[in-house]
Amino acid sequence: MNRRLGTLLLHAILIAGAALTVIPLLWMVSASLMPAGSANTAPPPLLPPRVTFEHYAELFTKLDLSRSFMNSLIVSVVGTLLTLLTSSMAGYAFAKLRFPGREGLFRLLLTAMLVPAQVGMLPLFLMLKSMGLVNTYLGVLVPWLASVFGIFLVRQYALAIPDDLLDSARLDGASEWRVFRSVVLPNLAPVLATLAVFVFMSSWNDFLWPLVIMSDERHYTLPVALASLVGEHVQDTELMMAGAVVTVLPVLLVFIVLQRWYIRGVMAGSVKG
Repeated sequence: MNRRLGTLLLHAILIAGAALTVIPLLWMVSASLMPAGSANTAPPPLLPPRVTFEHYAELFTKLDLSRSFMNSLIVSVVGTLLTLLTSSMAGYAFAKLRFPGREGLFRLLLTAMLVPAQVGMLPLFLMLKSMGLVNTYLGVLVPWLASVFGIFLVRQYALAIPDDLLDSARLDGASEWRVFRSVVLPNLAPVLATLAVFVFMSSWNDFLWPLVIMSDERHYTLPVALASLVGEHVQDTELMMAGAVVTVLPVLLVFIVLQRWYIRGVMAGSVKG
């Protein structure tokens, strides 16, 4: 009886926690569909008195948010692909290839995870400025060219790939690139899907670095563009909620598409330790 009561209590707590997380998001969507001024009444309505998409139309016409949306899409997609490429290759090398200084170099990389990203922004900005990459897409992408966390994650997962499998491919005449492409990458698919979700979410939601490196409004990513609208449209709650929905929706879609691989990668990582 006590065990059943404890299970019911645990489920009630989990449901309450999920509700506290979901309700603000649902109201955000509801407010984005309300006519102008409806969300500022007291108390604010839970459902729109009249559904309208005028705020979404305003974002992509009058405010030209479509440019910022495309900027974020380019940065996030290219940044994710670059991170997956470099992390998979470096993680596999640290896990399975033997070369002088491998362990020392890997430990040195791990120490970089202890340094907050904000600390390195100033020297990175000065370096990119001297290279003429300020206010360019390449400048925004530099932090995503390689991820220490991604290398660590892939390396830990790649350690579980049997050496006999790799040696068999080499004995059959496969080059190292063929071994990596045909044997290693398929085995790394779950962890790469997990890493892709993390990286896409981080790059899409990144605000500080694009704000630092970009000075031209035409190159603003979506979070920076929305923040620049707050001062002018701070009272337009419905418009700001529509912008928030536009920002959250792509990340949610990516997670839904990669959910099966994401959960598989997380569970495999937890089993392998």
